[in-house]
Amino acid sequence: MAAALRVNPLLFLFVSVSLGLDIQRPLFVPPAGSSPLARAQDPEPAPGSAVRLQESDPGLRRALQFAEERYNRGSNAMHLRRVSRLISATKQVVKGVRYSLTVELSNTQCKKSAALRSCDFDPEPHRLKTEVCLFQVWDVPWQGSSTLLKQKCEPKLDPEIEETNGIQDSTVQAEEVESVKLLGQFKEFMVKYNRDYSSQEEVDRRLKIFHKNLKTAEKLQSLDQGSAEYGVTKFSDLTVEEFRSVYLNPMLSQWTQHRQMKMAPPAAQPAPDSWDWREHGAVSPVKNQGACGSCWAFSVIGNIEGQWFLKNGSLITLSEQELVDCDGLDQACRGGLPSNAYEAIEKLGGLETESDYSYTGHKQKCDFTALKVAAYINSSVEIAKDEKEIAAWLAEHGPVSVALNAFAMQFYRRGISHPLKIFCNPWMIDHAVLMVGYGNRNGVPFWAIKNSWGEDYGEQGYYNLYRGSNACGINKMASSAVVN
Repeated sequence: MAAALRVNPLLFLFVSVSLGLDIQRPLFVPPAGSSPLARAQDPEPAPGSAVRLQESDPGLRRALQFAEERYNRGSNAMHLRRVSRLISATKQVVKGVRYSLTVELSNTQCKKSAALRSCDFDPEPHRLKTEVCLFQVWDVPWQGSSTLLKQKCEPKLDPEIEETNGIQDSTVQAEEVESVKLLGQFKEFMVKYNRDYSSQEEVDRRLKIFHKNLKTAEKLQSLDQGSAEYGVTKFSDLTVEEFRSVYLNPMLSQWTQHRQMKMAPPAAQPAPDSWDWREHGAVSPVKNQGACGSCWAFSVIGNIEGQWFLKNGSLITLSEQELVDCDGLDQACRGGLPSNAYEAIEKLGGLETESDYSYTGHKQKCDFTALKVAAYINSSVEIAKDEKEIAAWLAEHGPVSVALNAFAMQFYRRGISHPLKIFCNPWMIDHAVLMVGYGNRNGVPFWAIKNSWGEDYGEQGYYNLYRGSNACGINKMASSAVVN
């Protein structure tokens, strides 16, 4: 987890192409009365060491132009601003070159539509409105990319600021380290999950969302009552609203739409201390619903796969796409209810296999063929809401279709998740999953939950949720198909 950062939306800007800046023209001209600073060029630094730079350094000139351009892009001022004085500049080799620049910026006579390099400073001193700014620019020349890690500006005060050697206090140094760390995490995320954004603006936006999600994961981590680890996941560049609209199921919390189901008879025996249907061959491999809110179909199909296995002794991987296409009671990728799905399967006459009716992740014309039916159900039942009864029923009858509030799941990596109720309102259920077992890990009771977001989610596609407190509403919608 990244430590807390004070982040302005303009700070973390990621540049993926060469800027192609013209560095042949003078970079800046000091206003009347000021004198440029002449600095001796330090030797080429060893990796990790910072050295002072002279104004003629080509890399420094590019970094200053980049900082100017980014400053003006984010400014609401009417006029363009340019560097009027270089106070200090250092560079440090950190998987690229990090420039730390302390400068004065002053108003030019040009409005924003003009070319900055051709703009003269405002001749009236009171209209210069000079600011002292600290910029940190990370340049990776071999990738043709530059990134503004930090921008902090304050109005210039009299007397004039003294020259510095770029020595910064421990707080600023810590912020620098965290800024670089955050950018490194984001680049690793993009590589790992093959992200390719459509524009520079989209990259900037996703980086800010990524940072906000790290902060949320950090808060979840600090307040979690279990043993879960939260942090970077494949959903870390999505807002909570985007995540909900694409991967979750808003219909589950609409209680008036739920079809009444008959109650399942209680289990004949008390629940054993632990049980896992993965160890008994009743659970198919983890699947991936993709960018489609079809979790309801995966939850129900997983349950029926287990029921068919228990009645017939063979595990068949069945088709979720058949439900997405042919269930007229639900809304395909926009959500659905397990109770509706059971009824739709009964009306259709059964389910085809995954290989015969493969998953596409979007609604298409129903292509169900009765001659290809590989499994069927006779009815469905609702299971009691007491967690001990759910455990006993599961151990006796097979994996159970359940639903829960999935807010914490966006940030979950591993362990036993036990979010505070404020993060996991049990009445705001929005994701259907398959409960395949339960047990204890280091004395902490948990439910083993098969998710439908691929094997690169959580613990090889599974989510472990605390058992015994009705966490996240896990007890409210337990159900199962019945195969006679």
